[in-house]
Amino acid sequence: MVSIHPRKGIAALIGVLVGSFGVTAHAQSSVTLYGILDTGLLYTSKTLDPATGRNAGHQFSFISGGFGPSLWGLRGTEDLGGGVQAIFALESGIDMANGGLNDSNGNLFGRQAWVGVTGGFGTVKAGLQYSPFALSIIATDPRNTSSFGSGVPLYIGNVFVTGVFNANAVSYTSPTIGGFQGTALFALGGTPGSFQAGRQYSASLDYRAGPFMLSAAMYSGNAGGTAASTPIPSTVAFTGRTLGASYQLGDLTMKLNFVNYKVAGSFDNRVYGAGASYYVTPATNVTAGAWYTSDGNDTASHSIMASAGLTYNLSKATLLYGQVGFVNNHGKMNTGLSLHGALFGVQGSTVGADIGIRHTF
Repeated sequence: MVSIHPRKGIAALIGVLVGSFGVTAHAQSSVTLYGILDTGLLYTSKTLDPATGRNAGHQFSFISGGFGPSLWGLRGTEDLGGGVQAIFALESGIDMANGGLNDSNGNLFGRQAWVGVTGGFGTVKAGLQYSPFALSIIATDPRNTSSFGSGVPLYIGNVFVTGVFNANAVSYTSPTIGGFQGTALFALGGTPGSFQAGRQYSASLDYRAGPFMLSAAMYSGNAGGTAASTPIPSTVAFTGRTLGASYQLGDLTMKLNFVNYKVAGSFDNRVYGAGASYYVTPATNVTAGAWYTSDGNDTASHSIMASAGLTYNLSKATLLYGQVGFVNNHGKMNTGLSLHGALFGVQGSTVGADIGIRHTF
């Protein structure tokens, strides 16, 4: 990441990047420009035909975000005195294939757009932001939320970006007390005369003790509201629960989690995941994980997904990656291997792989 201070021309730089955006310079304030660029090649032995729901054959395609999302953003802080800071974040997803928007709710700053304050009392944020439910899943995902073969395609395949990008939201995160930290979020729907339309709330409680971490979270949201007009569905009515843990032992980190996605009248998917990450060398990381999903409303609908990956850091900012995966769907289950290019799968077994490069700044 590159830190740019107001005295060194940040106002001019931001003006070029995002048009009309004013910044008042303060001696104790700063703005950071950051980003991730990720491109890859994806192969799957089967591909879903959305018109028929059947296998359309194998695929070999170029994708943006094979390992993680491509994005750029701005983060800022201002010292208000007394240990209190004003903070903000603006973050946009990028489609590296065509330069368009991606990995967001479809808007320019569709990943994050919030302002807040932080200090010894905790952190308060207002605006578009991640829910505590989504952050808990991210923290305990067995393969560190890779876009391929992890809990990410399972999450998005169930409820799209609902709970990931929450509009009209206010949140509070407590300071850490005795190893415990809690977060609560409430999002108003924004529709006059209809308080329940688009209303969302979420909460989490984390516990950390040395190498051990435990996280539990919930989510509940209604359909409708102003966020329902975003290009990517972000107000799917669902309730969610998750419980996960991680333990680090030297270069080895082990994780397991449980996630429940329940849409009334449709499905009640319970996802059980476990995996590990190991640094063979400081530059070489190996991960592996497995997930079993079962619909509580229809036990004949279930799937199992397994995957493994290897990353090699060419430098602190650039890495190469390769991943392989397998998924087997039964009944009405349509688990896919990849967030991009294979979000939904077909019945039976599918194998896949991707390779790519990722650069951060």
